[in-house]
Amino acid sequence: MLLIACPNCGRRPETEFRCGGQAHIARPADPSALSDEAWAEHLFVRANPRGVHAERWCHVHGCGRWFNALRDTVSDRFLETYPIGAKPARTTETETRA
Repeated sequence: MLLIACPNCGRRPETEFRCGGQAHIARPADPSALSDEAWAEHLFVRANPRGVHAERWCHVHGCGRWFNALRDTVSDRFLETYPIGAKPARTTETETRA
């Protein structure tokens, strides 16, 4: 079983968590000023890289808090978890090159 390290609760089974998609997305300052096409692209078009990717996760069957994680999409290994608003200690670029 895959264990995910919640920054608040520690290591827990993957069944306690839900992925919320890509992390660190720049939000538009005035969404109402966007065209329908630009708004749809903002909502639905996301990166799907092979390798290290920053994602948002929620510990739904635990503390209920959201956090960010760096996860390798090839090995499904979690490299780091960190609170929302914090910066990761690693970067996706350096981890992908390694």
